[in-house]
Amino acid sequence: MVENVSSFLREARAELKKVAWPTKQQVWYSTLVVLFVTFAVSAYLGLVDVVLTGIFSKIIH
Repeated sequence: MVENVSSFLREARAELKKVAWPTKQQVWYSTLVVLFVTFAVSAYLGLVDVVLTGIFSKIIH
């Protein structure tokens, strides 16, 4: 059991050394892209909500 755990930890550490970690600049740009897309999608969905609310409120009343 202890042998399996230590073997797993050694292998996990070896695999983590192979990972190509992003630079701070790459993380910053990725964060900006995520924020931009999030705001763009929320603005689009908000606009669709306002339009559909207006349409359905005229139909119902």
